[in-house]
Amino acid sequence: MRYPLALKVSGWLLLNLVLLTALAAGLLVVQGGFNWNALVEGPPGRRVQDLAEATLSTLRSVPRERRDEVIADFSKTHGISAAVIGASGQHLTGETLELPPAIAEMVRPPGPPPDRFQPGEPEDQAPPPPPAKRRPRLLIRDGDPAVFWLAVRINTPERPPSVIVMRIPTFGVLLKLLDLAPWLWAAAAAIGVSLLFWLPFVRSLTRDLGRLNRATEAIADGRFDARVPEDRRDELGELGGSVNRMAGRLDRLVAGQKRFLGDIAHELGSPIGRMQVSVEILEQRADPSLHNAINDVREEIDHMSALVGELLAFTKAGLKARDAILVPVALTQLADRALAREAADDAVTVNLPPSLHVRADADLLARAVGNLVRNALRHAGRTSHIALRAETDGDFVLIIVEDEGPGVPPDALARLGEPLFRPEAARTRETGGAGLGLAIVKSCVEACGGTVRFDNRSPRGFRATLRLPAA
Repeated sequence: MRYPLALKVSGWLLLNLVLLTALAAGLLVVQGGFNWNALVEGPPGRRVQDLAEATLSTLRSVPRERRDEVIADFSKTHGISAAVIGASGQHLTGETLELPPAIAEMVRPPGPPPDRFQPGEPEDQAPPPPPAKRRPRLLIRDGDPAVFWLAVRINTPERPPSVIVMRIPTFGVLLKLLDLAPWLWAAAAAIGVSLLFWLPFVRSLTRDLGRLNRATEAIADGRFDARVPEDRRDELGELGGSVNRMAGRLDRLVAGQKRFLGDIAHELGSPIGRMQVSVEILEQRADPSLHNAINDVREEIDHMSALVGELLAFTKAGLKARDAILVPVALTQLADRALAREAADDAVTVNLPPSLHVRADADLLARAVGNLVRNALRHAGRTSHIALRAETDGDFVLIIVEDEGPGVPPDALARLGEPLFRPEAARTRETGGAGLGLAIVKSCVEACGGTVRFDNRSPRGFRATLRLPAA
C-alpha cells in the first residue's frame, strides 16, 4: 500500500508529541509514582477543596430538613453521588454509599491518643511518634464496575472536621469536576497548532514533489515540453532546474534526430524514384529471361520506397506536434476519409455515433486511424472481423480499432509504438512492415493531446484504443 508523504510526516510529528508526553509521564512515575490522587494535587485539588467547603458551608446555613435537598442538588449539578460523613464516622446527609476500604479508612474517626509510656517500658524511652497527619483529599478508582471515589476532608476551627465523599461514575465527569477539561483542550490545541504549523511546509514539499513526479512521467512518455517551477531556494529547486534542463536537452536531441531522419528520407526519395524509373526502362529492354531478377530488384526498391515514406510520415508527425491545430473533428467524416484512403470500406465494420466529436488535428488523427486499419488488414486479413467504434469516457472519447488476428506476444505490448520495433512474429517483409506504423500512430495521437493503448483480445485478436478529449 502506498502512503502519501504528507501523511508520513504528519504521523511522525504526532508520534514525536506522543513520545514526549510518554516521557514526561515516565519521569513522574520514576520520581514519585503515578496514582489517581495526583490529579487532586495543586490547582485542581484546591478547586475541589473550595467547592466542598462551599457546599458544607451551605449545608450548615440551611435548616436540617433541607440538607438532603442541598446535597441532592449538588450531586445532580455535577453528575455524581455525594454524602457527608461526620467527625465520629456517622452519616450526616446525602446518599448512603458503600465505601471502598481506602475511603472508609480516611473517614474513620481517629483513635485515642497513645499513652506516653507503655507498661513494662523504661521511663527514659523516647515517646512514640505522633499519628500521621491525614491527607485532606483522596482520589481512588475502585469497584466492579470500577468508578472514581473522591473524599475531601474539611477542617474548621469552630467545628469538628467533616468529610464529603463523592462517587464519580466516569473519567469525563471527573475531568469536569476538577476543571481539567480546559487543560486537555489546551493540549489538543497545542497539538493542532503544531500540525498546522508544519502543514504548510509539508504541503509545499509534497506539492513540488508531485510536480516533479508528473514532469518526469511526462518526459518518460516522450513529452519533452514538460517543465516544473524553479522558484524554490533549496535542493528541490535545484532538482527542478536539472529536470528542466534535461527535458530541454532531450527535446532538442529528439527533434534534431527527427529532422535528420526527415532530411535523409527526403534526400533518398529522389534516387529511389530514379531507380524505379530505371527498372521500368530496364524491364522493357532486357531479355525476358532476366525479368524474374528484375522483379526481385523492383520489389526491393518498392520496399525501400515504402520505408522512406513511413520515415517521412513519422518525422512529420513528430515535428508537427508543435504546430498541431486542435479543432472539433467529426468522427464519422474522419472514418470515411481514413477508410477510403486505405480502400477498406468493405472490410471494416464501423460503429460511430454521428454526433460524436473530438478535439484533434484532423490530418494527424486521420493518419493514425488509417495506420491502425492498415495494420489490422495486414495481420488479420480482409476476411477477418475488423471493427472501428467509439465510446465516451467522461470528458474523453475512446476510438477503438480491433481485429481477430494473431495479436502480439504479451512481452512486446509495452514496446509497441517505439520507432522501428517489430515483434518477433512480425519480422517478415510481407507482414512486418518497417516497424514505423504504430510509432506514427503514437506520435499523431500525442500531437493531438491524447494517449494510445495497445492490448491483446481474448481469446485472440488485437486492440488499439485512442483516448482523446471530447469536443
